[in-house]
Amino acid sequence: MATSLVEQVRLAGVVGAGGGGFPTHVKLAAKADTLIANGAECEPLLHKDAVVMERDAAAMVRGMQLAMEALGANTGIVGIKAKNQHAVEAVEAACHGTPVRVHQLGDYYPAGDEYDLVYSTTGRLIPPTGIPLQVGAVVCNVETFVNIAAAAAGRPVIRKTLTIAGAVREPKTLTVPIGTSLRECLAAAGGATVADPVLCIGGMLMGETTDNLDRPVTKTTGGVIVLSRGHHVIARKLKPPAAQNAIGKSACDQCRYCTEYCPRYLLGYQVEPHQVMRSLAFTATGAEYWNQWAALCCSCGLCTLYACPEELFPKEACDQSKAEMKKANQKWTGKMTVKPHPMRDGRRVPIKTLMKKLHITQYEHPAPLSGEVLAPARIVLPLKQSAGSPGVAFVKTGDRVTEGQVVSDVPEKALGAAVHAPFAATVAEVTAQHVVLTR
Repeated sequence: MATSLVEQVRLAGVVGAGGGGFPTHVKLAAKADTLIANGAECEPLLHKDAVVMERDAAAMVRGMQLAMEALGANTGIVGIKAKNQHAVEAVEAACHGTPVRVHQLGDYYPAGDEYDLVYSTTGRLIPPTGIPLQVGAVVCNVETFVNIAAAAAGRPVIRKTLTIAGAVREPKTLTVPIGTSLRECLAAAGGATVADPVLCIGGMLMGETTDNLDRPVTKTTGGVIVLSRGHHVIARKLKPPAAQNAIGKSACDQCRYCTEYCPRYLLGYQVEPHQVMRSLAFTATGAEYWNQWAALCCSCGLCTLYACPEELFPKEACDQSKAEMKKANQKWTGKMTVKPHPMRDGRRVPIKTLMKKLHITQYEHPAPLSGEVLAPARIVLPLKQSAGSPGVAFVKTGDRVTEGQVVSDVPEKALGAAVHAPFAATVAEVTAQHVVLTR
């Protein structure tokens, strides 16, 4: 009996390549009438998705067709920013004669938010706290569909495409073995041009900020923005949460700019960051108190890094609020009806305007695909590279592994994804967190 696509994708360890990391085989086991490829790539300076669509348009559309067949979908849509004209042309050519079409998006942030993308491409509004499947849609990153096509051909996920940009000598987009250190990726981009580099992994607004250059590339690493420790945005991001809260508690004047620019609020959802900031004033009792105005926040960071005139931290307050509500098992009890704000289109934030606010316009350079093939002598494979549970190692120190061999997998029925060896190697170390391979 032929192996189903869902099983092939599970065996190949395919997860959301855009950063979310949700195991793709779970999405493909559902039923939906519409499949959407997210190629919006709205984080400034990142070009990974555009490069993938230019280079692998045929494979991406093939992966979409396979996924549509599994889902029972009759419509496929690729959301691409119109400014990425080469990607648009490549994908339109690959879509010819298929049920997949291109939907061109404006150059605003955050065009790639799932709720925003589904509404922009289909006119459907996902219910509060819901997922696209509830309106008959499934959304995956464009690179995920390339990996689905590879999985159908028996090839697991062992490489990742990512952009290295910002304060580097030669911004570029690389395809590297999973587990390669970010230090080696930076070296391939000519190295940092600042003495004390800090990395924004996944982008400046929604990414993680770290100074650990030895972090490995994982299945969800879409790009790295390199900046100096003294950069204004980095200094803000590295401020401890207690200091962020203290500043907000003393300085927020309830101007509402954070709410009025919030993309979820403008879609009609009850997200009001200024109300969350207001709750900072009610924590004097020592009890952690937050409110539900953060529950539907997408953590895009626009409120903190663009909207707030006092440079406070509403996004971080919303993140803390959501964490506390989850800990207390507090569910959404607000209204379930959604109606877009009449000023939604007029309040979109253009990427160029956002870049000026972030003080990164000097780094606006192309990051072309590099033909260089990195061959690291040592790689670190985290056992958790997706949503869900960490994997369990299938190898032990001293073992020899071949390219594509399963190194770890999650227990049966657990949510997670297998991890494979990207090249033939020797297992140098096995811990509860990772497996180290050396050539």
